[in-house]
Amino acid sequence: MSEIIKVKDLCLWYGSSQALKNISMDIPERSITAFIGPSGCGKSTFLKTLNRMNDLIPDVKITGEVKYDGRNIYGPGVDVNDLRREIGMVFQKPNPFPMSVYDNVAYGPRTHGIRSKAKLDEIVEKSLKNAAIWDELKDRLKKSALGLSGGQQQRLCIARSIAVKPEVVLLDEPTSALDPISTAKIEELIDELKREFTIVIVTHNMQQAARCADVTAFFYLGNLIEVGQTMQMFSTPNDRRTQDYITGRFG
Repeated sequence: MSEIIKVKDLCLWYGSSQALKNISMDIPERSITAFIGPSGCGKSTFLKTLNRMNDLIPDVKITGEVKYDGRNIYGPGVDVNDLRREIGMVFQKPNPFPMSVYDNVAYGPRTHGIRSKAKLDEIVEKSLKNAAIWDELKDRLKKSALGLSGGQQQRLCIARSIAVKPEVVLLDEPTSALDPISTAKIEELIDELKREFTIVIVTHNMQQAARCADVTAFFYLGNLIEVGQTMQMFSTPNDRRTQDYITGRFG
């Protein structure tokens, strides 16, 4: 399996506080990679370095490199808008735009210059089908997205992120605000999506990582402690801290 993202010696500071310490790991394509670890250990911060979302925060300093398709995304001349189209993101709290279901999904393709109604119709339908929510929403396309349930809103946000055909989808605790039934639907969806996309997910739920992920990385106090195949990580981790976290001794 080839790597789509290669991270080397990545450090990040918020002001004088170092949040990430010399992170090096590869992310294989068309697979699901999960980041686990206690709150405040750097998982979401690291996720956001993969499409430069941390650029939006003042006083952030980053060293090291993140190579996507062989190019350092922190190098000169990188178009951040293009990068974020290739590496999309879905946040913890569903954040649909205050517009119709259809317009939410069509928003990205329109900003990239697609004007044909037939083409937009096709993209909206395919994206909602890929997000396993077409059957629920096909008769509500003109209704406001804000009227959907939390689980539906989150699947709509996933549809919106994949409508621009990214290579990678970053998911920052996408089920933490959802009930168990919606969570199960999103997990099934994530498993389907890896056929077309590379998925990277931050989760507080260890069972979710064990169920969904091909590769799991354990973060603790800004350090990447261990990364490996999920089955191996959960059965025979190499580091005592990973073992302690997985068995619930801390976290």
